[in-house]
Amino acid sequence: MLYLTEADVEQLLTMPIALEAVETAFRHLGAGKAENIPRRRLHLPQGSLHLMAAALPELGYMGFKAYTVFRGRLQFYFWLYETGSGALVCMMEANLLGQLRTGAASGVATRWMAREDAQTAGILGAGWQARCQLEAVCRVRPIHRVLAFCRTARRLDRFCAAMGDQLGIPCLPASSAEAVVDQSAILTTITNSSGPVFEGGRIRPGTHINAAGGNSLVRRELDEACLRRCGTIVVDSRDQARLECGEFLRPIEKGLLHWEQVGELGEVVTGRRPPRNNPEEITLFKSLGLAIEDVAVAARVYRSALERNKGRMIPSIAGPAG
Repeated sequence: MLYLTEADVEQLLTMPIALEAVETAFRHLGAGKAENIPRRRLHLPQGSLHLMAAALPELGYMGFKAYTVFRGRLQFYFWLYETGSGALVCMMEANLLGQLRTGAASGVATRWMAREDAQTAGILGAGWQARCQLEAVCRVRPIHRVLAFCRTARRLDRFCAAMGDQLGIPCLPASSAEAVVDQSAILTTITNSSGPVFEGGRIRPGTHINAAGGNSLVRRELDEACLRRCGTIVVDSRDQARLECGEFLRPIEKGLLHWEQVGELGEVVTGRRPPRNNPEEITLFKSLGLAIEDVAVAARVYRSALERNKGRMIPSIAGPAG
């Protein structure tokens, strides 16, 4: 079995690779050629354990991710198996993998759903996931300017300086969330907020939204006005959204939104659902984070590690046949 550290993954994985792998994963999922098991959570007084699994049989891999959150510290690990033999071929530390695949999912949604002429990207949030979200959007659209906002001025300034250098375009700190929303053709939210982070009535016609911050029923970044204004609403998985999408909970209970109105990104990628109905429509991708994304990206990392002789081989323990 090959073991890869975070440092190994950092040398092997880039956003273009993640974008290609995640789009492939959604194409297989949308065509019914993959299986994804929604995240399950085990809560203890001291912290929590999270488990998620998926399989891409035509690519030859399946696997699961397990991560813990204890006293504010997160630890991520991914186990990759061959579907033909059931052999465990790789175990990798998966913090960076998770960041990149989550950003790539928003990038894939943006590639398919945002207007082709979108040139201004806005982001609400400047934490550890925000950089990959913004990079992915800028990889798939000709972004000329970025506006960003978070509640901590020092963090916001550091984020804008770092992303401006990385992307080679102006990344400007905004004075408020409203200032970002008012000027963005593509808007990404990546916060841990339990309540809406902007007023939905402010969104410009034609805007595409990536809501990627919340994956819990007690967290929501969007208000009901935002959901009412969105003509096309897509999630990564309806099954997982039923368990984790706090934004949809109240509108569905009130009858303002029905699950039949909610599409899946795989349906868009395979052409089974239109990404938008007209240029002025507001579109939404609600990202929760799927194990199928982890499998696809981890498989690419594993194959690259073999080609480049990265990582460390360790003995694999196997029980007796039968």
